Amino acid sequence: MIPIRLDRVSKTYAALAAAEPTISADLTIRAGEFFTLLGPSGCGKSTLLRMVAGFIAPTSGSIWFGDREVTRLAPHKRGIGMVFQNYALFPHLSVAENVAYGLKMRRTAKDLRHAQVASALSMVGLDGLGDRSIDQLSGGQQQRVALARAVVIQPDLLLLDEPLSNLDAKLREETRTQIREVQERSGITTVYVTHDQAEAMAVSDRIAVLADGRAHQIDEPRLIYRRPATSFVARFIGRSNVLPVRVAAVGDDTASVSLSEDGPALTVPRSPAMTVAAGATAQLSVRPQALKLVAESEAQLHGEVKRVEYLGATVTATVDLGTTTVVVSAPERQTAPQPGERVGLAVDENDTWLIPQ
Repeated sequence: MIPIRLDRVSKTYAALAAAEPTISADLTIRAGEFFTLLGPSGCGKSTLLRMVAGFIAPTSGSIWFGDREVTRLAPHKRGIGMVFQNYALFPHLSVAENVAYGLKMRRTAKDLRHAQVASALSMVGLDGLGDRSIDQLSGGQQQRVALARAVVIQPDLLLLDEPLSNLDAKLREETRTQIREVQERSGITTVYVTHDQAEAMAVSDRIAVLADGRAHQIDEPRLIYRRPATSFVARFIGRSNVLPVRVAAVGDDTASVSLSEDGPALTVPRSPAMTVAAGATAQLSVRPQALKLVAESEAQLHGEVKRVEYLGATVTATVDLGTTTVVVSAPERQTAPQPGERVGLAVDENDTWLIPQ
């Protein structure tokens, strides 16, 4: 297990020299950590991963594996295992031969090679399938062959680039769990790229949320969800109402805010590191489940229901407050409001978070 450090790494393509870098990052991945690069298409996450792998040279900055600088080192000398989006398996080789390929290139003794391949196939739940051809396997099984091939060489670093994007929803859930189990058993430092928020939240020790070529927040999944650093993170991770507010007063780790001039004051948590003063404007992240439908006499906010969506375990309602709209989530067993109905909303102030304007 080794830590990975990206020291002010950036990539700018010549054709875009006048523009901002495609990606710029300064981060450390801890030894043995499952670290995810998460963001929308075009944010630079795959470019960043490929710079770590050595397939793309950074325009500036340096990349370190432990105390070894690898910025200009060839990919095959970095000690990495990689799983690609399309798996990149050899169709003319059997399952076992695909897994053994990296060991064969390293001239591993035949007896040892067979033992390591068997162990890797067992780790990914493919015992007894070594003699099968690749075209006899399902998409999920092929993905596991690619994973076994990456870990069998016992790399210092495991890189996975959108490995589940070709699988259906149910198979993605099953396979992401298996990937995490393999990583935990092997202890390999792992960098995972995805655009799927639920996938990232389910498997990661920490997540870097990327957009516009930079990291908006690097943190544990729970803190990214409950304590977003920017409005982009709040909107991108799960579903959130990001509401403009006026700051009335500021405490050590709270602030008193209102949604409108004559609206009720809410005392909400904030980061002590956030610079904000009374009279300033800011934004309040309010998750749909932090809003509760109540009698209008008990409400802090009032509005009219515009739309209702049934989602199985929950029902969501879009409510027009006059100055803005919010989405409210309630358990399915509760009586759902109807479009056109006037409703009152109570805010769980502890389940909100103040973010910069």
